[in-house]
Amino acid sequence: MIKPSLVKKEKITKLSELPAGGSAKAGVLIDKNAGWRNIRPVCDKEKCIGCFQCYMYCPDGVISKAEKKIEIDYDFCKGCGICEKICKVGAIKMEDER
Repeated sequence: MIKPSLVKKEKITKLSELPAGGSAKAGVLIDKNAGWRNIRPVCDKEKCIGCFQCYMYCPDGVISKAEKKIEIDYDFCKGCGICEKICKVGAIKMEDER
């Protein structure tokens, strides 16, 4: 259930108007990925424009802001691919796990 106080009716025009974190609550991810992931997201830093849409849509909150680009915490990433699908410039590609 979404609290009415958290819903804005105005159009978001600045990055600072977005929530400060991903969708996972801090401290929820305490166990590292058990090794079952078979693909993982890799970000091409040259293509990344710093829109942080992947950061906002990551269901596990494993993408963090690093300067004007992103960092992915592979210890907790499940390889769902949502970040690749949401990236409008194609900076994130899913690659086979090594």
